Amino acid sequence: MSNQPINCAQAIVKILENRGITHVFGVPGAKIDSLFIALKHSKIKLVLVRHEQNAAFMAAAFGRLTGKVGVCIATSGPGVTNLVTGLATATSEGDPVLAIGGEVPVSERLKKTHQSLDSVTLMKAVTKYSAEVVTADQLAEIMGNAIRVAESGRPGASFISLPKDISLTAFPGDPNKDWGKNVSPGAGSVTEINKAIQIINASKQPLIIFGMQASKQNYADALKNFLKQTKIPYTSTFQGPGIWAQPNDCKTFVGRVGLFKNQPADYMLDKSDCVITIGYNPIEYDPSIWNHENQRKLIVIDLVRADQDNDFLPTVEILGDIGEILYQLASKLQPKIEVAFSDAATNAQTQNNYTIEEGAKLNDTPVHPLRVIYELQKIITPDTHIALDVGSNYIWMNRYYGAQYARQVLVSNGQQTLGVALPWAIATSLLYPDKRVISVSGDGGFLFSSMEMETAKRLGVKFIHLIWDSASYDMVSFQEAAHYKGDTAGVELGHYNVKAYAESFGCIGYNIKSADELAIALQEAVNSNVPVLINIPIDYSQNIKLMEDVIQNFIN
Repeated sequence: MSNQPINCAQAIVKILENRGITHVFGVPGAKIDSLFIALKHSKIKLVLVRHEQNAAFMAAAFGRLTGKVGVCIATSGPGVTNLVTGLATATSEGDPVLAIGGEVPVSERLKKTHQSLDSVTLMKAVTKYSAEVVTADQLAEIMGNAIRVAESGRPGASFISLPKDISLTAFPGDPNKDWGKNVSPGAGSVTEINKAIQIINASKQPLIIFGMQASKQNYADALKNFLKQTKIPYTSTFQGPGIWAQPNDCKTFVGRVGLFKNQPADYMLDKSDCVITIGYNPIEYDPSIWNHENQRKLIVIDLVRADQDNDFLPTVEILGDIGEILYQLASKLQPKIEVAFSDAATNAQTQNNYTIEEGAKLNDTPVHPLRVIYELQKIITPDTHIALDVGSNYIWMNRYYGAQYARQVLVSNGQQTLGVALPWAIATSLLYPDKRVISVSGDGGFLFSSMEMETAKRLGVKFIHLIWDSASYDMVSFQEAAHYKGDTAGVELGHYNVKAYAESFGCIGYNIKSADELAIALQEAVNSNVPVLINIPIDYSQNIKLMEDVIQNFIN
């Protein structure tokens, strides 16, 4: 932009440029068109999508992977309301997002006019910050605060309502000031750190739970060092770091926990006399499931205070930069872990490995989930990115596929939102065009956002998307069957031709019929220059085992 006077829409774009924003996702409309025009003449790439909800999902993926706000924009009325699910998901998952919604002119805000809506009040329930710009001199202040709130503490979504007339008003301020800058949260209280050291060193069976905020790339070295120095066994939620945090000489990962309390890691949790949660949010795995009426010591390491709960009342709470806190603790911790507890950790890892290895032997049609995971592992490189939709597929994948680096696997385990995988794959492909990107959904979840195949082809991105086809909402189905003596309702879906659907967008599609065909399709897909859809008839007949007491098998 030149040094000529600019309007508020242009000022917004300039502030975003100064914050290093490279992409903005959205759908245009009359009340937000000034922002689209401003973006056209900027360094930022405007990504036109087919539905505003998917714009929010894509922005959230950018936010999670970069640590900076992902940005989405929508016009007034239904454009804004279509953002709600995406923003609720971002806030629940800890993804920094800035959403900007158009609005009718200020003079018409209280009239029953076309697309008038109290969007600020609407968005307060699903964001960390929601405000409307009603005078031009407020704009930069609101932008700065919205970005700071979205990126700080436990990240989440911010929303700004931008009336049509304000967007076109001359901007009176300086967009080049450091709007949106955040500061370091510090290294934690020395007093609380010393309390934690005493408790952990006195424990015999300590166990770590890593949550979503522990999976940030800038914490990776601190986590690896902490595990190497202390050798404390650890588990993680579906959103937390997994095997990637494990140094080669410190095999202490006991598998993931989440949804159902029946994994080897749950057994370890029950036996633990001191649980250390790191970057964990209760929305990831309810404390009432894993910590009900448990009197053991609970140490919380996080950026923000924990919400007090009958089943989650910290003994010690250390707040600050997670990486810095872990470095301070690692140099002073010498826990005397019982041999039996360490052996149990090794057994937990062995049990998980045995389950994964079963996949190679499962050759039936429809295809067993473990066979799909086995075939996927053949094409997954150390820098492959994976996006998971919600459904039975995400339970199997989260339990038995181990991430190798920070935020390699994107998952929605807070709101458990259907339809996220495909938009996330597109966003990830934009960020990492030279990396392999794989996404997974069920046949139900895929159609929630499948219109974005056109967006993907138009943008020139490439990824492989696997559809686990059961012709049902199976995650609902098998839980209904368990709860209602085999009875199910509202879960049956029809079939559709995935190959033809993919080809209608200029992409490649496969309707495979066997596990052997899957292996061939995957090998061909990795060489494709366009998005690839692979439809897999999935065998969910053993899904009930996802809820069964596998802990007892582990103990025996």
